[in-house]
Amino acid sequence: MNYKIAICDDESEQLTKLEALVTNWAGEMGCGCSIRTFTSAEEFLFEYEEDKTYDILLLDVEMNNISGIELAKRIRKDNNRAEIIFITSHFEFVGEGYEVDALHYLIKPVAEEKLCQVLSKAADRLAVEPPWVVINFEGQTVKLYESEILYIEAFLHYVSIRTTSGEYKIKENLSSFDSNALQLANSVSNSTFLSYQ
Repeated sequence: MNYKIAICDDESEQLTKLEALVTNWAGEMGCGCSIRTFTSAEEFLFEYEEDKTYDILLLDVEMNNISGIELAKRIRKDNNRAEIIFITSHFEFVGEGYEVDALHYLIKPVAEEKLCQVLSKAADRLAVEPPWVVINFEGQTVKLYESEILYIEAFLHYVSIRTTSGEYKIKENLSSFDSNALQLANSVSNSTFLSYQ
């Protein structure tokens, strides 16, 4: 499996170290890995507005302006199921992680063995992730889970996907969806309905 991983820390030395450790883990696991690093929560959010498909997030708890905890809360508002791993120098923030369903807290300096264990646990949890599809909607890349989709309607020049959080109209016909999307659409049609107009 290929994992999309974001590392957000306002200390450049820490970013470099974590990126190297994550790269080593991916090599040992024999999995593909796309890693992006960010020096602030604001920098991450700027990119996240256009691409919400990250699988694993390593977030420094203590950053200027927007903390890692606050960043995680914003991400969870989108029903994002990414595995969140907090990096911190202090234990007193641990309780706040339960609010955002954080996978783990790692204490600085981060030990490679411990980070590898936590990343492997995140990979195990992602392996049982429910079916999903990625769509492009108004310049954003959005991941939709089958459980969130109420129904899909296919019209001549666009597809309307009604979810528990709203409607997504995309200028595509159903046949141009990738195989994952078609499989998901068929699955949804079995439990609700799929109409062509």
